[in-house]
This record gives sequence, C-alpha cells and structure tokens, in this order.
Amino acid sequence: MNQYPMTVQGADALRDELNYLKTVKRPRIVNDIADAREHGDLKENAEYHAAREEQGFCEGRIQEIEGKLSNAQIIDIAKIPNRGKVIFGVTVTLLNIDTEAEVKYQIVGDDEADIKNNRISISSPIARGLIGKEVDTEIEIKTPGGVVEYEIIAVEHI
Repeated sequence: MNQYPMTVQGADALRDELNYLKTVKRPRIVNDIADAREHGDLKENAEYHAAREEQGFCEGRIQEIEGKLSNAQIIDIAKIPNRGKVIFGVTVTLLNIDTEAEVKYQIVGDDEADIKNNRISISSPIARGLIGKEVDTEIEIKTPGGVVEYEIIAVEHI
C-alpha cells in the first residue's frame, strides 16, 4: 500500500474536517432527510432528493478523508535537523535570477497545496526540481511557462 507524505498541519486539518463531517454535517443531513420524508410523496419531493444527494457527497468525503489519513506518512519537519537540504515539509526561499524577485514556498503533500499561501505540492515541477538540493545552489526549473533559474537562499524547518 502506498503511503503519501503529509505535514502535521495537513493531517490536523483533515482530522478537523472529518470530525466536523461526522459530528455536525452528517446529523444535520439525517434531520433534513427525516423532515423531507414528513412532506409526503418521495418521488416528487425535491428537498428529499437534495438531502439524499448531499448525504452521498458527505459520506464520500468521509471515506476519502479516512483513506487519506490511513495511508498518510505524517512528517513533522520541526523534529528533523536542518542540514540546509531541501526535503519534504521545509520552507525554502528562492531568488529568481532573472528578475531578482524572492519567493518563499513550503513543500507539502498534494492535498495541502495552496499556491495563494505559498504551499506547493511535492509533485509540482518546482518542488521536484528543489528536492535534494542545498542552500546556495543554482537550479533550473522547467515550468509550464518555460525554464526559470533560481538560487536557493534559505531552507527553514518551520
């Protein structure tokens, strides 16, 4: 069975969502179905069909989260000594050699990626190009927009 890397924060977020779905959303949907059944004929009851559809989505998401958590390899980057090498979970500061612009990314699991918050997936082209490299190394990353040259300025275990 394949294990998927995940940060501690990512695992906590999934656990919180799972808890919400099981303790808040699922009971609300069950009540909605019960209320809709009281309205009579189920064949033409839009509220009933909508609640059943929502229940299907909710149960599917619960199974998906449980599966992800059972196959997760949770990595606490704060407990790993910083040797200046880019590994899963680190926050890396890069300097774009052409534009002199600095950018900071945290390398996270696929489900945790959020480019708006500078969290990139381990399977993204940038992360794949960075893994294993060290501070003060210049690298070329093949991105959808073309080849970009970066220098690794800092690697942090936050």
